[in-house]
Amino acid sequence: MALTGRSALIAALGALPVGLLLPSRTGILVVGLLLLLAILCDLLLAAPVRKLYFTRSGDTTVRLGEQAHVQLTVGNPSHRTLRAQLRDAWPPSSWQPGTELTASRHRLRIPPGERRRATTLLRPSRRGDRLAAQITVRSYGPLGLAARQGSHTVPWTLRVLPPFTSRKHLPAQLARLRELDGRTSILTRGEGTEFDSLREYLPGDDTRSIDWRASARQSTLAVRSWRPERDRRILLVLDTGRTSAGRVGDAPRLDSAMDAALLLAALASRAGDRVDLLAYDRRIRASVRGHSARDLLPALTSALAPLESELVETDARGLAVAALRTAAHRSLVVLLTGLDTAAIEEGLLPVLPGLTRRHTVLVASVADPRIEEMANGLGTVTRVYEAAAAARAQAERRRIASRLQRHGVTVVDAVPDELAAALADAYLALKAAGRL
Repeated sequence: MALTGRSALIAALGALPVGLLLPSRTGILVVGLLLLLAILCDLLLAAPVRKLYFTRSGDTTVRLGEQAHVQLTVGNPSHRTLRAQLRDAWPPSSWQPGTELTASRHRLRIPPGERRRATTLLRPSRRGDRLAAQITVRSYGPLGLAARQGSHTVPWTLRVLPPFTSRKHLPAQLARLRELDGRTSILTRGEGTEFDSLREYLPGDDTRSIDWRASARQSTLAVRSWRPERDRRILLVLDTGRTSAGRVGDAPRLDSAMDAALLLAALASRAGDRVDLLAYDRRIRASVRGHSARDLLPALTSALAPLESELVETDARGLAVAALRTAAHRSLVVLLTGLDTAAIEEGLLPVLPGLTRRHTVLVASVADPRIEEMANGLGTVTRVYEAAAAARAQAERRRIASRLQRHGVTVVDAVPDELAAALADAYLALKAAGRL
């Protein structure tokens, strides 16, 4: 049971006649009994809460930063009209800060034997699965003096997917891919390393492309046409260890790595390549394998949604073994990890020869734009010290990148806003050079 503010107001107003007409215990008892009787009658006339039934419907997935609609249908099987205030509780990260009170509460009036629908608007601030908590209902009587209160559990799961903000770069990258393939309206024959077909020689063609054997069998010169490699394998490896938990700007490094991985997967699938994904720290956290181009992005976003960084040191040897086991054939292994000196020198470099011997390896890392700002800051003693520390950090990253490149690894080191596009550019460059 819950008393309303109206009951308190009537009790306060009842003190006036007691003080003016019956200033005694008898007067207090009379007013109190009348108010208590009214409250009991109001409770008896309120619709029962326990008999209500609920069903949910609506969105089951939403991208981070977007709004989801979850409908809650409430049925009133009793013979009394339900006048209710309903609270649809969700985890705090399901709302924008400051909006929970207004978004989670609904007022309903349901006649006997009917149903009404309430829509809860969710705008999650974190990736992952959001589980609906209890539904609390207060059923008020016709006088509005008291209410019956009860809770119900109606399960529902909303999966919050990565935002994929880098998809804005996809049209430009696809245009570059079509240019490589020679399928644009400009005068280009395309570049590539995979034989496509024979065609008649045209003035301006590279004479090195003439197929003399085919030309000998016909009366005209024939040239070979090439296309970028297709049906290649790409393995995206996300390092989910402690270094991926560091925040760069407003988001963890892992989120920026996910965004870059999604753009590369979308581009590679359009290029006809097969993409798999592996998330690892000390064990496999997520794995996506064998999906067609149509199903790849939904599978990736669903697998990445609940993924969180683990505050443990990544087992580089175990990561290499898992990558070799997943990529049985020659592949482009894209490792999204940090360029921290200790993690690379003690972890990745000792196991790198085993990867580069069988695969083409590309390492992508999220750089902190704050370091570049600090490196350019001068004027005060504090800023000079910050600039010196930033310059040293940049020199360490360049040294680590140089050591990786000496092992034949392609290195992409960019700030979060530029990492996805830079990684896609590196993929297209490798594809054009025939190194996949």
